[in-house]
Amino acid sequence: MNALLLSNSRGPDGAYLVHALDAIRALTPSGGQSQTEALFVPFAGVTMTWDDYAAKVAAALAPAHVSLRSVHTFASDAEAQAAIAKTQLIVVGGGNTFQLLAQCRSRGFVEAIRQAVRGGARYLGWSAGANLACPTISTTNDMPIVDPQGFGALDLVDFQINPHYTNALPAGHQGETRNQRIEEYLAANPQSTVLGLPEGDWLQVAERAVTLRGPHEAVWFAHGAAPRALTSGEAVPGAAR
Repeated sequence: MNALLLSNSRGPDGAYLVHALDAIRALTPSGGQSQTEALFVPFAGVTMTWDDYAAKVAAALAPAHVSLRSVHTFASDAEAQAAIAKTQLIVVGGGNTFQLLAQCRSRGFVEAIRQAVRGGARYLGWSAGANLACPTISTTNDMPIVDPQGFGALDLVDFQINPHYTNALPAGHQGETRNQRIEEYLAANPQSTVLGLPEGDWLQVAERAVTLRGPHEAVWFAHGAAPRALTSGEAVPGAAR
């Protein structure tokens, strides 16, 4: 398996996907030296059209020699499924994770994407797209604006990701910290583990190994254990399926 799971799409300066562009080039079959045909899954986009979302991502990935077609442009879901089975690279954008999963499930794309990636297609996802790679979407930060008919996702890795991870709490805010929310999840799902992935970081998946990349420490959570910091270049305790 070859995958790149990004916490977020924008760098501190607001530039779109630029912070991970070298890693994206390395993910492609040619290392960014020749054109890669990719399919884009835009369904996490809610307040922008899928056409606009696809155009935005296509422009951002052009420097990596990635050409993009969005799955929503096929004449039928069956045609899109057939294209997914043959593509070199699947790109799943961020936005609302519940909307993303609901659309993928209703169109039959969850199994199609899972089989394609396990069969050799590369996978690039950020934020909601990284959540979709997990066993479930239960550790997303998003509001459940639609019912996805279950939380089960692609199950490409054997642990959960919490993108945009921070444990900061604004002064005067009385809600739970992110760590407390993750502890709640693990109390209800003690068999699971969770990686808190800060903005600017990503996971590099090669074969079964998962490695943390980026400028910040990530945090590994397991039920009954103290949170453990992971540094860039360190192997994540979880693995690809």
